[in-house]
Formats: sequence, structure tokens, C-alpha cells
Amino acid sequence: MSTAYPFSAIVGMDDLRLALLLNAVSPAVGGVLVRGEKGTAKSTAVRALSALMPEVEVVAGCRFSCDPASPDPHCPDGPHGEDTGGVSRPARMVELPVGASEDRLVGALDIERALSEGKKAFEPGLLAAAHRGLLYVDEVNLLHDHLVDLLLDAAAMGASYVEREGVSVRHASRFLLVGTMNPEEGELRPQLLDRFGLTVEVAASREPDERVEVVRRRLAYDEDPAGFAARWTGEEAALRERIAAARALLPHVRLGDGALRQIAAVCAAFEVDGMRADIVTARTATAIAAWAGRTEVLAEDVRQAALLALPHRRRRNPFDAPGLDEDTLDETLEQSRGEDDDPDPDGPDGGGGRPPQDGDDGGPQTPAPRESAENERVNETVDEGGAAAPRGAGEQSAVAAGEPFKARLLDVPGLGEGVAGRRSRARTAHGRTTGAHRPQGALTALHLAATVRAAAPYQHARGRSGPGLVVRRDDLRQAVREGREGNLVLFVVDASGSMAARQRMSAVKGAVLSLLLDAYQRRDKVGLVTFRGTGAEVALPPTSSVEAGAARLGKLPTGGRTPLAAGLLKAREVLRVERLRDPSRRPLLVVVTDGRATGSGTVARSSRPSPATTLSAGGRQGGTEPVRLASRAARLLAADGAASVVVDCESGPVRLGLAGALARDLAGTVVTLDELRADAVSALVRDVRRAA
Repeated sequence: MSTAYPFSAIVGMDDLRLALLLNAVSPAVGGVLVRGEKGTAKSTAVRALSALMPEVEVVAGCRFSCDPASPDPHCPDGPHGEDTGGVSRPARMVELPVGASEDRLVGALDIERALSEGKKAFEPGLLAAAHRGLLYVDEVNLLHDHLVDLLLDAAAMGASYVEREGVSVRHASRFLLVGTMNPEEGELRPQLLDRFGLTVEVAASREPDERVEVVRRRLAYDEDPAGFAARWTGEEAALRERIAAARALLPHVRLGDGALRQIAAVCAAFEVDGMRADIVTARTATAIAAWAGRTEVLAEDVRQAALLALPHRRRRNPFDAPGLDEDTLDETLEQSRGEDDDPDPDGPDGGGGRPPQDGDDGGPQTPAPRESAENERVNETVDEGGAAAPRGAGEQSAVAAGEPFKARLLDVPGLGEGVAGRRSRARTAHGRTTGAHRPQGALTALHLAATVRAAAPYQHARGRSGPGLVVRRDDLRQAVREGREGNLVLFVVDASGSMAARQRMSAVKGAVLSLLLDAYQRRDKVGLVTFRGTGAEVALPPTSSVEAGAARLGKLPTGGRTPLAAGLLKAREVLRVERLRDPSRRPLLVVVTDGRATGSGTVARSSRPSPATTLSAGGRQGGTEPVRLASRAARLLAADGAASVVVDCESGPVRLGLAGALARDLAGTVVTLDELRADAVSALVRDVRRAA
């Protein structure tokens, strides 16, 4: 629609509206990342902000939006003289599509002029168009890694450098970066996350009256956009005037030493990395004071600024809940205020702000009683020889995962063509160029050097004697590019009694959590199949939200027999369905087990069961039959071409090597829990050196 939804007509979402307005007041804040579930008006709010942005003065005819008062001396359209005229225009909002090419983002050689005139001319990209404006990336967490790298460079240096295809260009590129994302579809790389000044979590209101008003206004807007916007003209004008007044007041706002100490104390309390958090919090607090019409930063401004600037910067596990502990924030602000008011740390009010110690609340914290040796060994021998399950249903309460570690890279062999990611090698549209070939069908990525080489020998025969190049269709060459793809990592976790010793299961969960962290960093989809007792179930359908996988892992109960065949067959069914939904995404099956199979179990119900499900019917609950069924199920997966890795969880002085046999049936590899660590080889070298 040509008429944007009015910013002042947005219902609720106070934090989001404040964060966007603060960036309009002070672009130095550095943009905002909006995280929230689908359908929460994230994009609507961002697009509405662009209509409130003050106009900018630009050099007439400059494609790079140079400021007439201080033009860029390196501008490709320059140099601009002191008497160069300026024109006023609205600040641009440039949208970066998730599937944009590198050429579209940074610019490239003007192919038309190069071929027709023989000149190397630069065609600007989106980074040039966004200079002194707003760059908006919807679904920023799905942005390809190579585009993320370019955004990071431009955001860090305030300029874009283009060195490609014989073109060497540098131009200014300072923009307000605004991104929206749904966390269920995966997280952002930490480097890009840190480039957003502020972050806001949004969710749909649970108040019926507020939801009714949202629907009422949206329906009115859809019916008559121009008429709806006209009814909010007064409010929009008032917002523009307030933004202009706050911008004028901003240079006069005083950030005192007391406020600076509070900012430093808060950033230290939440263990943020680096100093960018302190700087952004200070700028945000100053902008909040200007927005309120004040010339001095107060403690309440620092508090509000911290809630917006620190949640995505605090040191945390990617699976931890976002946000700040407001009690800790208030306590830190109060302590830092007390230090300013009373320099005596031993005063009656305890101005030193000593953090609470063990015993402050009625004595030291008493650790949970240690499990008895009998409980530590419970279920350790279950399944061996078909022994009965322990009391009850043979189920232990969920065991907490051990500490995660940096896992070694597990990848899918061969060359794929899946979605961009960071795990396995793949032919991609946006990777590094590795060669060229004649196009099969439409030309999508021209390899200029190969095209010129193909056309050059025929220039005399084509009657070309002057500058330029005569190129025919047969000369065109398609660029072949190679990058990395994201995979579907399907975990098949043995939760049976033979895995259920508390120490052992904690280590197993820690290993799976480490692999989930690795999948998060490599932008994979993940799924989780568990098997225990009488069958297998899909604990987590394939999803891009690895946080959900970590949450399900933490609640995973253990105990009972080991229906290994049922687990493998269930995994095969999940992969079959996922292959139909997303045929280009290659799967990596990670089976976490000790290899024992003591129960055939049942395969999870399906409206269209696989013929292989008959394998689990009628099997005896002990002896060699479950092992034979598991072997057949593994060979079926191998025949489907699924890449597999078996994580051997067997422990103890005597090992049966059953996981290795399973890996052979899967035509995959086997690694132990110790070998799964990325630093396992270096640790082994250190041990050998110490022994020597």
C-alpha cells in the first residue's frame, strides 16, 4: 500500500515505540532489533517510523547523498565544491531483502556501460542508497552470512569498500540499522547482534480490550488507508515536532559523573563484553532525557536505557531467556547512587553495596543431598539380560545437562545445494566463485572475466577495431559459486535404563547440548527423537529454534528398555516427511546411544506408516531379536542415503563395541563422548607431552 500506517495509531508496544523514537532523536544510538512472534506489527512500526524522520539536505545529483555542509572527499560522484547546491528530501528507508545478492547490497560494475562503452563505471547498491537514512532488514536472522559480513564492515567503519571486477570504490555509508526477526526461526550471530544499539521483545497483548482496538484500527486502515491516515494527521505532526525539538535539545543534555558511574556499574554487573554497551547506554540515556524535555540525565533515564541497550549484550548462553533481571538492575543502581551520596562504604546504610553472601538470608545455602550409591547406579544394569524395569514405570526424573563444550564439526559429505548456512559444502548463489560454465537456461550470475575471455579471440572476426567489446550470447558464462549450507540435524537420543545413571546421563545431555549449540551457530534446523520403554517419539519436530530443542532435552525422562529399532525407524519416517517439505536441505543423523538393544518397541503412530514399521512387530523383548531388528533398521537408513554419526556413550572398563557395529550398519562414523570435543586431539597431545 502506498500510504503507510500512522505511527501514532499503533496500539500498545510502548518499548518498541520508544526505541524507534529514540533512534529518530539520536541516530548515534545505533538502531534497534525487534524480536517477537509473528503477527505483532514489527514491520508496520518500522515502516511507520520512516514517515517521521526529519528531511535531509543532500548535494544535488549526488547518488551517495553527500551533505552539502560537509561533502565526502572520497565520494565517487565528487569532488563537490563549496558552492555546490543542496536540495532537501525525505530520509530514505531502504529495505534489504533476505535473498538479495552481494552485488545488490554493495554495488558492482555497470555491465551495460562496460560492454557498450568500454568504461569501468560503478553502479551503487543498497548501502549507498541507505546513507544518512534507515536500512531495514525484515527477518534479519535469516540473512545470508556473506551479507551479514558486509553489513558488519559497513556498520563498523561507516563506509563501504568495493574491490571487485576491476572496480575500486569507497563511499560513506552511515545508516540507522533496524531489523525484525522471529526468534523461533533461529538467532543472530553475536557480531551482528552487537551492532544493534537497542533491542526490544514484542508480543501480542493478552488484554481483550486492547486486542479489539488493534483489530478495529487495522480494519479501518485496510478499508481506506488514505482516510485512516488523514484522521491521525494531527498526532503525526505533533510527533514530528517533538522529535525535532528533542534533536535540538540533545546537544545541551548533560550526562553527569553520577550517571556515568551508574551506567558503568550496571554494565559491569551484567558482565557485558567490551565497552560498546556503556557507550550505547550513555547515548540512549541522553536521548531519553532529550525526549522528555530535560537537560540532565536522571537515574530513571539510565534504568530505561539499560533495559533497552543491555539484554542482547549481556554474557549468556544462547539458550538462556532474554532480558535483564530488573531486581539486580535496581539493586545496582541503588548501590551506585549510594556510593555517590555517601562516600563512606562502612556507613550505617552499608553504602559499600556488598553483594549478598552465603548466610545473609539465614545461614549458608545447603546443597541438595547427594544421591546414594544405590540411586547413582539405578537402571545401570537394566536391559542387560532383559531385567525388569525399576519400581514404578521404570522412569527417572529428568537429569540436568552437564556443561556444554565446543563440539567438533560433524558434516554431511559431498557437495549439496541447500539453504545457506555454515556446516557443509554446497553450491550456492552467494558463495565464493570457484569457476564458470555455459549457462543451462537463464543466466543468473554472470562471470565477467570468463565471458570476456570467451569473447576476446573473436573481436577481429566480428569487425571490432576500436574500444569496447562485442559479446554474443554464446560468450556468456555462468559463475559457479561454492559456500556453506545449513543442514537438518536430527538427534536420536537413547533415554533407556542403560543410559539412565545420573552422572552418565548428565554427560550425555551435555554432549547433545553442545551439538545443539553448534547447530545454533551453523544455522541448522534441528529435530529430536527419543526412544525408551515401549517405543519412540518425536520430542521436537524439525525446527529452526534450537532453544526449543534445549528445553525439551532438559525435560527428557529416562528409564525402561531400549527399543533401538523403533527409534531408528521413527527417525527414518521424520526424514522422509522432511525430505518432501524441504528436498534441498540435507540431513545429518546423530544417534546418541550405547548401542544396546533390548526391546523392539513400537513405532510412533502415523496415518501412513512406512512398510519398515513391520520390523518392530512381534519381536521378542530380549535376546538377539531386538539387535537384529535394530541392524535392519540401520541398513534401511543407510540405503536412504542419510549421513549418520553415532555418539558412543558406553562407559566402564569392559566395552561391547555395539555402537561401532551400529555405525557400520548406518554406513556412518562413530565417535565417543570424549572424542566429540573439538579440543580432544590437542588435549591428547598435551597428555603425551606431559608423560614424556
